[in-house]
Amino acid sequence: MDILYVLVPLSVVLVLLVLIGLGWAIHSGQFEAIEQEGERILRDD
Repeated sequence: MDILYVLVPLSVVLVLLVLIGLGWAIHSGQFEAIEQEGERILRDD
């Protein structure tokens, strides 16, 4: 039971870090041109 005092706050911190990383990726434009990357493989340069 004592381990829950460590695991619950640790999991909350981990979820917050993931959400911060996802928010940073969205706001920095990482997901702007998803379709172009799929078509880039098919083009012969």
